Amino acid sequence: MTQRASGTVFIVDDDNDFRDSMKWLLESDNFHVSGFGSAHDFLERYNGEMGCMLLDVRMPEINGLALQQIMNERGIKVPIIVVSGHGDIPMAVNAMKNGALDFIEKPFDDEVLLRLVEQGLQRATEMFKDNSALAQTRSNYDSLSKREKEVMSLVVGGNSNREIAHELGISPKTVEVHRARVMSKMRADSLPDLVQQANRLHVA
Repeated sequence: MTQRASGTVFIVDDDNDFRDSMKWLLESDNFHVSGFGSAHDFLERYNGEMGCMLLDVRMPEINGLALQQIMNERGIKVPIIVVSGHGDIPMAVNAMKNGALDFIEKPFDDEVLLRLVEQGLQRATEMFKDNSALAQTRSNYDSLSKREKEVMSLVVGGNSNREIAHELGISPKTVEVHRARVMSKMRADSLPDLVQQANRLHVA
């Protein structure tokens, strides 16, 4: 049996027959699948699992584009593969502009879909790792004292120890101590590494 990327394939489509057929196709190829009959259904039941989404753009009440926007607003980071009919191509293109991974037009080749889903789950894994790393960096930053945060801000701003000492009214030796603690707590291997972390946290 083929080893698939980890994560769940979320199928959001109001067409029960299509949803069931997609679920059968994906599960027969060793993907873990969860189906939803509407955008409301997904938003109510989704609890943060890692995965990618197979999303129909044309649905009642909340269409695919609207769901994509709601997900962006709520910080739900799930790679989206848009499923569109011939008349829905402009909507699919707009979904791509708003960050969808790709779109596939009905009727489509099963192998093309399976390949896209595998790519979506691989991307989801990358996003999960990135988010975990960012959360760890944020936790490290939160562990800094107020003075250490001040020193870090001035360090990544390109200031020397002497300039930082003058700015904060402390001795250069004290700056060195705070700077060493910042590097240790942030687990930074070098100044460029610290600058990159500050940029990711938007504290530079």
